[in-house]
Amino acid sequence: MPDHVVQFQHLIEEFPSVFFVFDLASQRITYVNPAYERMWNGHREQVNEELPELLARLHPDDRDYAADCFVRLSQGLLRENVELRLLGPGEEVQWLCVRASYRPDSGQSTLSGFIDDITVEKAYNQNAEKFNTKKNSTLEILSHDLAGPLRLMQSLTGQLNQQLQTYPDPHLHELLRVITVTCRESVDLIHDFVDNEFFESSNVELKRERINLVERVGIMVDNYSRTELTLGLTFTLESSAPAIYASIDENKFMQVLNNLVGNAIKFTPSGGHIRVGLSESPDHVLVTVADDGIGIPADVQDALFEKFTRARRPGLRGEKSTGLGMSIVRTIVLLHEGRIWFESQENQGTTFYIELPKGV
Repeated sequence: MPDHVVQFQHLIEEFPSVFFVFDLASQRITYVNPAYERMWNGHREQVNEELPELLARLHPDDRDYAADCFVRLSQGLLRENVELRLLGPGEEVQWLCVRASYRPDSGQSTLSGFIDDITVEKAYNQNAEKFNTKKNSTLEILSHDLAGPLRLMQSLTGQLNQQLQTYPDPHLHELLRVITVTCRESVDLIHDFVDNEFFESSNVELKRERINLVERVGIMVDNYSRTELTLGLTFTLESSAPAIYASIDENKFMQVLNNLVGNAIKFTPSGGHIRVGLSESPDHVLVTVADDGIGIPADVQDALFEKFTRARRPGLRGEKSTGLGMSIVRTIVLLHEGRIWFESQENQGTTFYIELPKGV
């Protein structure tokens, strides 16, 4: 055996990732490195006997997904990394990343690749995304909670200024002017900050992951529900299944939903109801955001997704609109190879629909 091959084999033997070779004809593992024993406390020479028990530990939500990935990989159609969950004796979750390739060698077709334990990394990322989802919804809520009193103060200051027109006190009028300008600039600053957070999300490539939308959207809706008394609105989540998965860029897509919910808040009067819905078909996921607000005027509906659309208008509580938000929403949905549309009637409400492919 050539020295460089021996050296390469030595590196594989010492590699921290599990390296395997699977023969498709015999449906057996023909090689696995010692990392297999370190990761699962198994025995290399008994790997094929231990494999069924290992596969039985796949998370129930991941079994169909894993089977589909195996079929596509065996046909040379899968190029992406695959993330799966194994359940331990105490139902603890172990996250795995599988990087494999198909080799149609003459007389013997094999699958070979690496398996890494990414449990710690996944927990860190999920925790970060969880708080990022809360951050986005909190920003939308704060844009209303903070801007509302400032707009009220600005309006009251304007009324006070009119009533004091006959009162000859330049210093008092200057104080009122400063209050008015400060309120206006503060409201603009709040909305500019929220808008900038959203605009930046469309300027980078997607980072797709297989995400349980029921869990992630539930966090968002729960965050809004905590402000029902403040906003005077009711928020609900309706899902057709306990878990619905799709391959998405979580940060960008949750910003899309926060933008749609934020718009619903703007145009739904106190006492209204905002509903987020999730359902699935074999190939697609359908997300809906519905309200019973003032609706979208019929004469501007065709231009809603245009940049600087003429459909832009202030919210019921005086919230400003740049006219760019819905254009970016559509851009992000299209980047996900999905489609977005809406139904709306004035004074009856609006429902937005987003259809996404489930992906791998």
